[in-house]
Amino acid sequence: MTTAQHPSAVACPACLVGPLPAAKTAPSAEGAILLSLPDIHCAGCISGVERALIAMPGVQSARVNLTLRRASVVADDGILAADLAQALTATGFTAYELDGAALGKSQSDSAGGDLLMRLAVSGFAMMNVMLLSVAVWSGATDATRDLFHWISAAIALPAIAYAAQPFFRQALTALSAARLNMDVPISLAILLAALMSVYETTQGGAHAYFDAALSLTFFLLAGRYLDHRTRSAARSAAQELAALEVPRALRVEGGRDTLIPVAELGVGDLVRVLPGARIPVDGMIETGNSEIDRSLLTGESLPVFAGQNTPVSAGEINLTGPLIIRVSAAGRDSSLHRLTELVAVAESARNRYTSLADRAARIYAPAVHLLALGAFLAWLAISGDIRLALNIAVAVLIITCPCALGLAVPAVVTAASGRLFRKGLLIKTPTALERLAEIDTVVFDKTGTLTSGAPLPTSLDDLAHDDKRILLALAQGSAHPLSVALARTLTDAGVEAAVLEDVTEQPGFGIEASAKGRAVRLGRASWTGATPVAETATYLKIGDRAPDVLRFSDSLREGAVQAVKDLRAQGKSVILLSGDTPAAVADIAARTGIDAFEADMLPQDKVARIEALAAKGHRVLMVGDGLNDTAALAAAHASISPASALEATRVVSDIVLLGNSLAPLGDALRCAKSATARIRENFAIAAGYNAIAIPIALLGFATPLAAALAMSASSITVSLNALRLR
Repeated sequence: MTTAQHPSAVACPACLVGPLPAAKTAPSAEGAILLSLPDIHCAGCISGVERALIAMPGVQSARVNLTLRRASVVADDGILAADLAQALTATGFTAYELDGAALGKSQSDSAGGDLLMRLAVSGFAMMNVMLLSVAVWSGATDATRDLFHWISAAIALPAIAYAAQPFFRQALTALSAARLNMDVPISLAILLAALMSVYETTQGGAHAYFDAALSLTFFLLAGRYLDHRTRSAARSAAQELAALEVPRALRVEGGRDTLIPVAELGVGDLVRVLPGARIPVDGMIETGNSEIDRSLLTGESLPVFAGQNTPVSAGEINLTGPLIIRVSAAGRDSSLHRLTELVAVAESARNRYTSLADRAARIYAPAVHLLALGAFLAWLAISGDIRLALNIAVAVLIITCPCALGLAVPAVVTAASGRLFRKGLLIKTPTALERLAEIDTVVFDKTGTLTSGAPLPTSLDDLAHDDKRILLALAQGSAHPLSVALARTLTDAGVEAAVLEDVTEQPGFGIEASAKGRAVRLGRASWTGATPVAETATYLKIGDRAPDVLRFSDSLREGAVQAVKDLRAQGKSVILLSGDTPAAVADIAARTGIDAFEADMLPQDKVARIEALAAKGHRVLMVGDGLNDTAALAAAHASISPASALEATRVVSDIVLLGNSLAPLGDALRCAKSATARIRENFAIAAGYNAIAIPIALLGFATPLAAALAMSASSITVSLNALRLR
């Protein structure tokens, strides 16, 4: 859903600007104002945003992060984030204030760097120990061999103690809860290989397996890091939604406005909301008239009139006139915060989905332990040699160590992600492809998803040229989405604006002026004396003439029709759910070929509809872009949002559509089925490898070192099979 409450420049307005002027002062992270910039997508956008911000009075410095789509602004005391966001949006870059404290909680994760460091340490140690092992394999004996073994121990033991901690911690957690997971056999294999090597070294044995323990650690950390990379983009959507809540508000008290944290507001307080600002609380309008953009929360494509006693909600945007609102709920009690909690609940429910690897682990882990224990007991009974029995048990554990299983899913997800990225789709969650392959029903949002969210005038040809000039002059004086669309269309057609006098905007009604002594108005039907029509429209009144009806339609997003056609050809059910009016929803459904649709839906209604479908056994893919879609996206079996969506919406989605076209959606589902097939093939490869390798290890024909080499070969085979997806 695309908001259009301010004039918009060209598709990439920053591409037209020149070099960025030097910042007035060096940027400082302390006390910086954070702005969300959902529409930026190139280096030119960075330059344009920073140039626009630095040019604003009171701004000391501005820096834009394209990856996070955020700007960090250092400004003088008294500069409001809401004012910066409004001014920046007016230049063509949609901007929203973010609560830095809330975001800080979600960005302290250093797990990726930690895993990478452990991977590097294990890899470096493995290479050095293998160099020492070459000397032993080449014929070093007695004191020389023992010296190399002790040097290997000095390198390997600290490296294992540090690098293998993720496996040890997870194994201890599982064992403390009286259950088994994949990390239990992994930890046992690493520890037993290391301990047996130390024992062999102290006894002057011919073989030590420090290189096997390190190679196990290295390969398994590689799989764990690949898995983490696929999760790294999926920060908590609930935290992102919390950051979108307005952190401060203007409380009216004793005739004065005081800027205070929203958390300090109480029921009954009066709050002033300026034009262009986001409403910080739930409440009732006491004084003022305006138009409210509810598209973020409800999906309504057009603003609605708001006057005295009109209820408003946190997160809505005040467009045209100042309002004073009496608070009925603020902070944790607001509707926006309740939406945040709804998303958090839906996310936790979806996170209970069990991946194929986890399901395999439930069977695999206990089987491995039983085999190793059986081998130890059997060889101890046969030979009476505890050293030999331990060596064979360790070989069984290593050869069956789930390296291939650990790489099976991350390797496929990485390969599939690369393929889909080249087609304009970014995979964010590790189980997204598995869930996408199970989809049988696709639910679309309307505004900003199937449509561009920008209304297009369709009846301007009936106007005389002079009337178009007057219309352009009126439209240029308003930030209403329909006025913005009119101004853009007439300007592109080469129309020059007429000279008007006494131009005045009447909040909530429209804009009026005088043209050569004639009163002219552009706005609502009741205000201009027109008879309202069913379609989206505004009305032009010139002098004593009957008002002209200016009709609009919403343009379809590129590839929308093809995407629906492709999905239906694959046998998927397609449904349209929207918060917009029935007439607008029916029109888009007819134009895209969707038979099932519902209108006037609130965020909780969409969630309820998706849950009802799930209760009937359907696996639902939700495609949406608005704040009102976040809970539905989280509740669905899988979810996709466009890159133009709000940050919170992109975060909760499994997949982000990087381009403007919806056409790749059909290919995403096909790729997901292929990826799931590769995952199952990798499991089959791992099973086949074990069917051959385990009997060899059980019979005592595989040393722990040979087992480590076999394990490495199976891991490489799995990775190569995954690359077929590319």
